[in-house]
Amino acid sequence: MMVDVVGDLSSRLLPDGLWALTEPLLSRFAPRKQGGGTAPVDERQAFAAVVYVLTSGCA
Repeated sequence: MMVDVVGDLSSRLLPDGLWALTEPLLSRFAPRKQGGGTAPVDERQAFAAVVYVLTSGCA
């Protein structure tokens, strides 16, 4: 059985209520016509990583 550690951590750092307030403030991914650029990522997990850095004090 495989455990989703990243999803579990992001849900603990970023409860549904906080995510509901934050999600409308984030810009949506729009692919470029000519291609290239960065691939889309899960916005909730990316924002949870920002919250982790800010609350843990890690560099």
